[in-house]
Formats: sequence, C-alpha cells, structure tokens
Amino acid sequence: MSLHIGDTAPDFTAETSTGPISFHGWIGTDWVFFFSHPGDFTPVCTTEIGRTAHLIDAFAARNVKPLGLSTDTVAEHLKWIKDVDETQHTTVTFPIVADPDCRVARLYDMIHDHESTTAAVRSVFIIDPKKTIRLTMTYPMNVGRNFAEILRVIDALQTDDAHGVATPANWTPGGAVIIPLSIKTDAAQKRFPNGWTETRPYLRFTVL
Repeated sequence: MSLHIGDTAPDFTAETSTGPISFHGWIGTDWVFFFSHPGDFTPVCTTEIGRTAHLIDAFAARNVKPLGLSTDTVAEHLKWIKDVDETQHTTVTFPIVADPDCRVARLYDMIHDHESTTAAVRSVFIIDPKKTIRLTMTYPMNVGRNFAEILRVIDALQTDDAHGVATPANWTPGGAVIIPLSIKTDAAQKRFPNGWTETRPYLRFTVL
C-alpha cells in the first residue's frame, strides 16, 4: 500500500512493548512520530530508540507521541529495551509495535523488497490529531535519522497550521515565514499587522 501526504493513516491493532493498542484510539488528540526499524539488537536502531527516549520531553512539549516499530516480538522488544537503556543511558517509555508477521509494516509500505522481505526500512510518518499523514521520509537501513530535522519539521507543520503560513528553506522557530499566495494583500494586512518584506510579489516574508 502506497501512502501519501494528506491520506488518512491506516488504523491497526497491535501488541507493543507497553501493551496492546488500537492506533487511532491511541493517537487521541495528539500528533504522532511513527518510525520503523529493521530489527531489534541492531546498532543504528539502538541509537535511534535511545535518541527518541532522550527527546521524550521535547516531543511532549509539541504534543507528539513517538511510536516505534520493528518486525520482532514483544519479548524481543523488552529484552532489547534493556540494552537500549543501558547503552544509551536513558529510559525508554514509549511503545514499540511488535510486528513479526510484517502486517503493519506492509500496511505502511515499510518493507522494501530490494532491501529485505522481512525487515523494515527506516520510515518516518508524522501524523496529526485528525489522523492525517503530514510528512513521510524514508531512510535506508544503514543511515540513522536526523532527529533535529524531525523536530524542526514538526515545528514547521504546527506553525503553518496555527498561522496559515509557509516556511522557507532551513526555517527554524523564530525565523521569518512566508505569506502564501492564497492570502491577498487586504487579508494579509489584517492577519499580519507587523507587515512584511516583499522580495517579489509572490515572495512575502514576515515574522510572527
């Protein structure tokens, strides 16, 4: 199944390292960072699970729930988490989906057969409280994810939603944003009383 930005994230039920979940119900009114791993007890995955645990307060501040997935069992997850906690000097509290039959991984197109028929590539889905997929990223198995970028894009999505703007290349919180072309000048004057810098008629920057 090929998933795109704007699609509703498929619902599923699964066992996890913290107990069973029904995905849409588990999301509730939060955002979700859903990310897959090739396997338990693998080096890159161990650093990523650890890094997510270190950033749990940063995710919570953005109303984001992390949810991992690996095509291994709950029993293996629980053993692996002990290793993650010890080697990465953290405490993993977020759930990791157990998916030994690859059912959820295939539902989310996390299995790329040229890479492996049983292990998931490093997929990322950012899902909003309406259960809508807002961002997808796919990393190869041997490349760890950039967590600064994951937090940055969540900030950008939430800023865009809150203010009806767009964000330029390399935007970070506090930086200038772009007034979309869909907002005409009269409406922009009301919505952005601080004014804007017009580099071109189609390129208007403002600071919120």
